[in-house]
Amino acid sequence: MDKHDKEKPVQPAKELVRKWLKAELEQRRPPPDPEQIRRELGWDLLRLGREPLLR
Repeated sequence: MDKHDKEKPVQPAKELVRKWLKAELEQRRPPPDPEQIRRELGWDLLRLGREPLLR
């Protein structure tokens, strides 16, 4: 086996490339607006639980 063969770069797995690309794209995306964060965390539901019911 030739020494040159050992130095040949290995192509990364496609799944590894997809994960890397997805992470890179997510880093460039601006953060979500505060209302979306509240919805995803369920803060609106907590607020509804604290407010007295109007009858």
